[in-house]
Amino acid sequence: MADKRKDTIDPIDATFDDVVRAVAPKVARPATQDGNNFRYLGEISVNDPATPVQLALDLGIKVEKNVNGIEMGVLDNGLPYLTQRGLAQMSGAARATIQEITQEWQDTYSDPIPSKGRMSFFKDYLFKNGYDEPRMFMEISKNGSPHYAYPDIVCMAFIEYFAFEAQRTNDTAIKNYRNLARFGLQQFIYQALDYTPEDKWRYFNDRVSILKDSAPDEHFILFSETTGLAVDLINADLTVNDKTLPDISVGIAWGKFWTDNNLEDRFGPRIRYEHHYPDYYPQAASNPQTPWAYPDEALPTFRKWFRHVYLPTKFPRYILSKANVLQGGKLEAEQIAALFEQKQIGD
Repeated sequence: MADKRKDTIDPIDATFDDVVRAVAPKVARPATQDGNNFRYLGEISVNDPATPVQLALDLGIKVEKNVNGIEMGVLDNGLPYLTQRGLAQMSGAARATIQEITQEWQDTYSDPIPSKGRMSFFKDYLFKNGYDEPRMFMEISKNGSPHYAYPDIVCMAFIEYFAFEAQRTNDTAIKNYRNLARFGLQQFIYQALDYTPEDKWRYFNDRVSILKDSAPDEHFILFSETTGLAVDLINADLTVNDKTLPDISVGIAWGKFWTDNNLEDRFGPRIRYEHHYPDYYPQAASNPQTPWAYPDEALPTFRKWFRHVYLPTKFPRYILSKANVLQGGKLEAEQIAALFEQKQIGD
């Protein structure tokens, strides 16, 4: 239902069309609106930020620019974003109105009474596209200050609303909606910033190369024993990087199991070895690491523990704690966790 308040501003001079022609005239890709794969966008410079308070995400900004008046960037994990100001420019709406809708969404999210007016449109649009978060944004931190991230599905909802549903629709929203439908917001931002997503195998393969043959004689190392899990995640197009590779989590859990069950008495002592991270990993600052290597005699016991204890009971909790650095956010983490919680793994 259309809202009767004055929600729009006049179209800006340099709109999405100008940017598309300038940075990527040959690219045409539909906007991603799959509820299972929504991409988070972000807020960089907000003078009057959204009211809700939430924990800042462990994500930095890889690149950000103002392209023909549209603020945009890419986070460390490859997620593209528009700022709140950029979203206002793209939708032809006043920033104050973006803020009002953001707050209204939070205030009415749990309301059992069906929403009316513009919230009826936003709830219908977003719920049908798989977005059911109680806030329209997630929070990141820049230079110690909070900034707010809007998923692209939310941005598309704003643009469609001001293109077709608001009491005063505007040409800016109409043009940008049509361009985004054929071009894709993610590809638009990547092209505008000259950003190329990293090889999804890079974080894994570089560690495999460095750690090859690094296990001490007659001992095994946990990274080598957990590569199958990492490969499965990568093949499923899930985010695997310095923050989500699970070997540290496995090491902590297995180390506790080792000591709690006095496995040294059964298999002999574990020993330290030198473990180097690739130089672009944050952990490389303290190279070499000295994790444990375990006696080969304990390998069958470790593999049984890994399959029957770690994967179904500990890995789901671990991956849920990493939701803020996954491209699909909480939804992606929950899907991964459910897969391992329900999976029956044989010997």
